[in-house]
Amino acid sequence: MTDRWRATPPRDWSRRRRPPPGHDHAIANTARGTPRAPVLQAGAIYGDVVQSGHSTTHHPLPFRTACVPPRAEAFQHRAVGAELSRALAARPPDRIHTAVLSGLGGVGKTQLAAEHAERAWHAGNLDLLVWTTAASREEVVTDYARLGTDLTGIDTGSDETRARRFLDWLATTPARWLVVLDDVHRPADLHDLWPPETPSGQTVVTTRRRDAALRRGSCRVWDVGLFHPEESVAYLGRKLAAGPGRAEPADPGRAALADALGHLPLALAQAAAYLADRHLTCAQYLARFTDRRRTLASVLPEPASLPDRHRSTVAATWSLTVELADRLEPAGLAAPLLDALALLDPNGVPLDVLTTPPLLAHLRRVSGGPVDAERARDALTCLHRLSLVTFDPGRARVAVHALVQRAVRDERPAGFGDALAPVVAEALLHAWPGIEHDATSAKTLRANATTLIDLAGPALWPGECHHLVFRNGNSLGDSGQVTAAHHYYRALHPAIADHLGPDHPDALAVRYHTAYWQGEAGDTRGALRGLEDVLADQCRVLGREHPSTLRTRHNIARRRGAAGGPAQAVAEFAELLAVRQRLLGPDHPLTLTSRHELAYWRGRAGDHVGAVAALEELLDDRLRVLGADHPHTFTTRHNIAYWRGDAGDPTAAVAALEQLLADRSRVLGSEHPHTVTTRRALARWRRVLRSP
Repeated sequence: MTDRWRATPPRDWSRRRRPPPGHDHAIANTARGTPRAPVLQAGAIYGDVVQSGHSTTHHPLPFRTACVPPRAEAFQHRAVGAELSRALAARPPDRIHTAVLSGLGGVGKTQLAAEHAERAWHAGNLDLLVWTTAASREEVVTDYARLGTDLTGIDTGSDETRARRFLDWLATTPARWLVVLDDVHRPADLHDLWPPETPSGQTVVTTRRRDAALRRGSCRVWDVGLFHPEESVAYLGRKLAAGPGRAEPADPGRAALADALGHLPLALAQAAAYLADRHLTCAQYLARFTDRRRTLASVLPEPASLPDRHRSTVAATWSLTVELADRLEPAGLAAPLLDALALLDPNGVPLDVLTTPPLLAHLRRVSGGPVDAERARDALTCLHRLSLVTFDPGRARVAVHALVQRAVRDERPAGFGDALAPVVAEALLHAWPGIEHDATSAKTLRANATTLIDLAGPALWPGECHHLVFRNGNSLGDSGQVTAAHHYYRALHPAIADHLGPDHPDALAVRYHTAYWQGEAGDTRGALRGLEDVLADQCRVLGREHPSTLRTRHNIARRRGAAGGPAQAVAEFAELLAVRQRLLGPDHPLTLTSRHELAYWRGRAGDHVGAVAALEELLDDRLRVLGADHPHTFTTRHNIAYWRGDAGDPTAAVAALEQLLADRSRVLGSEHPHTVTTRRALARWRRVLRSP
């Protein structure tokens, strides 16, 4: 820092008295006591006076600002806090000068910074502790300017000049200092305001931002996450310990409440305050919290009752952040994308879903401008930069905290999901592959579909049931979770029948799938009763040759065969095949399916050779119509091998099943239920070959 005073030379330099010989500095200044401003001692001065690098402190050290937040009640020590302190206190070259704590609003970044600051101060490791709320550049400049005056005693110039004076003081002082810049909203606000990197200085920044501009010099960025489940339970235990009628530490109610709140420290604190004020148990509060009729704001303290000097409720914590994200380029896309994410699984949404044509068309409608997959992806990075979502490009997935989702839904007008839910459902269907090659991907899609159906409900069946409802349930069963698929449809039926009417084709379809998966789960007779009941209503409402009616007749024949009547199944499939050939043609996939079932039950009725011949003929047609890698083609190959073995040729069965196992593993994956079925059949026929 350099301060200049313009000197005024005497009018007649020639008349100035020269100092006595040997005394070049006859003028002496003396300062007594403790100086409260920079001291300049000089003799005669001609020209400018320049004083640089003020290391003199106007305000006595040690000195700290008064606005360090107090430690929250039941403060939870966390591993990230210990890492932060170790990194800032380490010796070179391991020591860092600047630490950035980044994360979602409410994860406890400010408390971690305050804990480090207080620990360092009380340990005597600091001469100066500065805490600045850095929500805007103006706030930072104002605080810096005041400190520049306090520390140098110079109160001249603009706020920017005095702020630079403070930074120069930090750069030259040997004093040990820590500057905390809390809640930085925009990294650009700190342009030319970053504290200098010095051997005696430390800087800690807390922010919701994840911008690359925060990674500078010897800076290290910590992504502060949620509490671990054990930390959440311990926090609630300490927070509620003094209240009346509280549960014992081992009470599972605390763990359930922590899970429901997503282990977000801010939410845990505010929920604890709410239930303490109202003398509720964890279980009673959880019942209120999970009641869909209540908003998030209604089950958290009102602003006047917030604990630990919280600035805002959980419900309001993220609203301004969403607005800021929506202003980032590409402007106007972040908020509608977050709306869509609010209806999906918080644990992870595939990027493909968020860049499908149905969702891009929706974004174009709401933004009024062109939107392609690239701009949608860039909008997701805006949400990521503000820590509202976590975008993992490597896995092409986006995660968002469940409470952020609920806050977004609460802020939107009533019924906003009625228009958006079908769009999101179409996006999921568009991203869903026809053949589920990847079990993990299919599981993720089902989780998202289940969340959407659970949240949107009747919005997905206003006049008819969205196909996503059936795709989700059947994918669940096709993955091997047949009992879960049965329960899914059974639970779904009352809502759909109530909304659409019990005789609506989709209500009848849900009944059909309920019975179908009941049979797949092993209850053949129960499934048969359910299918026969559905068939009677379908014949009455839809007619005997309606596609849905024929599907039910198809599965009744299968169940009757499985219940001990293979000959009856052969007769019913022969009749059904004739109808489907007449209505659909010989190459329709459903016609081919009826041919497959007819051949299969011929084998079950004892005609193994005839079954093999019919299946081999069918295989040629399925290869031609469906392709070599279609699951139905694989099923035909499996049954050909099966009946060859039963016809007395286990060697041919083993060879065919070995090739089929390789193909199913390649296309469906090694853990797919159909692959597992082939592996078991192969093991069976290998045992037959080894047996004497």
